[in-house]
Amino acid sequence: MLRNSHAQTILGAYWHGHDISYAARQHFVLFEDGDQIVLHDDCPKTWKPGRRTVLLIHGLGGCHSSGYLVRIAHKLNTLGIRTFRVDLRGCGAGKHLAKRPFHAGCSEDIAQCVEAISALCMGSPMTLCGFSMGANIVLKLAGEIGNSRMGGVDSVMAVAPPIDLAYCCQNISRGFNRLYDWDFSRRLVRMVEGRIAKDKDFYGGFRFQQKPGRIVDFDTVFTAPQCGFESADHYYKTASSAPVLPKIQFPGLILTADDDSVVPVEIFSRNPRSSSVELEITRGGGHLGFIAPKSLAPDRRWMDQRVVQWIAKLDSR
Repeated sequence: MLRNSHAQTILGAYWHGHDISYAARQHFVLFEDGDQIVLHDDCPKTWKPGRRTVLLIHGLGGCHSSGYLVRIAHKLNTLGIRTFRVDLRGCGAGKHLAKRPFHAGCSEDIAQCVEAISALCMGSPMTLCGFSMGANIVLKLAGEIGNSRMGGVDSVMAVAPPIDLAYCCQNISRGFNRLYDWDFSRRLVRMVEGRIAKDKDFYGGFRFQQKPGRIVDFDTVFTAPQCGFESADHYYKTASSAPVLPKIQFPGLILTADDDSVVPVEIFSRNPRSSSVELEITRGGGHLGFIAPKSLAPDRRWMDQRVVQWIAKLDSR
């Protein structure tokens, strides 16, 4: 059963597979427009300035408590690596602190998180690590950094990044994939309506005339106008990381599955990338599933193991 892409994707989403209590320290990042987001700082007792830090960014519909972020942060912490889990605008602990919504290309927000972390951890190298939508964001930021420097950022890891947002939206609307399209749009609508229920003016009086049943419809009526894009097409073109992948100048790894129903594997052969960024395509795994036999990973979470392994290797240099 677990060789099936959809089984991997669904089980990966709903089986958290951990019993890890929350013990992070919260930091608030204030933006020029008055919005705030929250960083969740898990600092091992053995960590010292100069040791590696990792900035972890969740995917669409996620937050700091998403199972994959909690598990991976904990595993990195056991190796003495300090982690910061981000709640993007309006998500998690900061769901009522931002009147502008997050979007798939908000690299400028993550850049400010990098500055905040670099001030807290002077002289420490930093890995950007994103998942799904968050993976697109970190790749976009890495490309925008290019030959310059930003804080301690020296590496980037992206798991299942939708580097071509328009293509991924077309793909998710086909066949069985429509289930994910409907599920994502339903979650987003619920999130928006929840905030409006608390404050009717939260999004400037916005109301859904008709509830969108697809992500592209949601982005057309909500994301694009609320985030200053001319249209959904303009949003997808502007926010996609594909155009800047050739500009990444530090070590990177893209991890994706050959049967991912949300991020079709062919987008990586269609879009060139920097020679410093390695592409690793697994046989099976679905979208953020990557559940393996215990012979490969003791807790069956192969994705976690690969992320931690790659970052730990950087830390040992």
